[in-house]
Amino acid sequence: MKQIEVVAAIIHDDEGRIFATQRGYGEWKDYWEFPGGKREPGESPEEALKREIWEELETRIGIERLLQTVEWDYPSFHLKMHCFWCHIESGSLTLKEHEAARWLTKDQLGSVNWLPADWQVILLIPAAIEGMSCGNKY
Repeated sequence: MKQIEVVAAIIHDDEGRIFATQRGYGEWKDYWEFPGGKREPGESPEEALKREIWEELETRIGIERLLQTVEWDYPSFHLKMHCFWCHIESGSLTLKEHEAARWLTKDQLGSVNWLPADWQVILLIPAAIEGMSCGNKY
């Protein structure tokens, strides 16, 4: 089975909302995901994530910590996705590759049709948001 390794940004704001993007192409078109992409040779996961978010959203992010690494078997490939808890440093969140985007509260996370692997991360977000309110933002 084909192996794909990617990085993803769980971008939050000071109010605890999470930035979600909707795919505009491919087999999983219209599903929601965390923005990110594949590493290039020689890049660290963090470098790849910063580059991907700049390319996809014209936004600079600060990476706070690795939240989770998800492994998921899709029908045609095995995905390994490194998910990082991030915040915006600068930029406009301009959609260059996605069909749509939304800021979601923890109560709204289930309101969109997430990709299967991303659901594994959704389960951790309420605790991460609670950590923010306890002063553990960074």
